[in-house]
Amino acid sequence: MLDSFDQKKAQILAEIATTNEANPDLSPKGTIDELCLPIMNSINSHSDMITTSSCSGRVSVFLEGDKKGNSKIGAKGDGGHWLFVTHDKRQVSRWWKNIDFECQIEKSNFKPSRFVLFKFEPLILHVKCRDLTTAQKLYQTAMSCGFRESGIGVNNIVGIRISIKLDIPIGYLNEEGKCVLLVDENYLEFIDNQAINRFNENESKLNLLHRKISDMMFATTEMKIEETKNERRDRKRREGLAKQEALMKEKGKKLEMGQNEEPEDG
Repeated sequence: MLDSFDQKKAQILAEIATTNEANPDLSPKGTIDELCLPIMNSINSHSDMITTSSCSGRVSVFLEGDKKGNSKIGAKGDGGHWLFVTHDKRQVSRWWKNIDFECQIEKSNFKPSRFVLFKFEPLILHVKCRDLTTAQKLYQTAMSCGFRESGIGVNNIVGIRISIKLDIPIGYLNEEGKCVLLVDENYLEFIDNQAINRFNENESKLNLLHRKISDMMFATTEMKIEETKNERRDRKRREGLAKQEALMKEKGKKLEMGQNEEPEDG
C-alpha cells in the first residue's frame, strides 16, 4: 500500500498527465509553462520529490483592485485584473499597442488609489519532498545556483525563488474608469528591454538549476569498499602463490632449454 507521500505524488502526476488547453488546471494560465517541463520531469522522476506548482517567469501589466481608500501602491484590493500577461519574452516588446490607454498625463486634484503596475516575475517552483533530508539537499542546490529567496516550508515543501523581479507603477485609473499612463513610450520601451534581459537571465538560471539538480541528486556515486584484514590476508596469499607458480614455470623453462642444447665440437 502506498504511503501518504506516494499517494500524493501519484495524484499530482495523474493531474500533470491530463492537463492541457482543453482540460486546464487551477492556475490562471491553465497549463504548465513549456520552459518548466524539462526540470519538472527530472524532479518528478526522483522517488522522493514531486513538483506541486510552477511558473517559468512572466511579464504582466496589472490594474490594482479597489483598496477602499488605501492608496498605497501594491496594496491588495477587490477587482484587480491583468491588462496584459505573457510567459513568452517574444511578446513583450510594444505590448501597449493593443491596449486602450490615455497617453496624456492628466493634471487634476484627483488622487488615484488604483495603479497600473508593470511587473516581471521570475521562476518560482514548489517541490514537495518525502523527508527533510531530501528537502535540505534540494534547498542547498537551489541556493548554490543563486536562488537566494528559496526556503523550506511545512510538509517539506521547498519554494525555489530568485529576486530579479520588476514592479513599476506606470499609470492609474482615473475618475471616469480610464487607464491613464504616467510615462511615455520611450520609457515603456526601456522597461520592455529590462524585462527581456530578466527573461534571459531567468532562463539561464533555470537551466543551471536543472543541471545542478541532475548532477547532485541523480548522479550515481561509486562506493569504495574497504578491504577487511581477512580479505587482505587471503589476497596476499593468492598473490604470493601466483608469483611462486610463475617463478617455478620460468625455472622449468630454463632447465628444459639447457637439456636440449647440443655440446660444442672440441
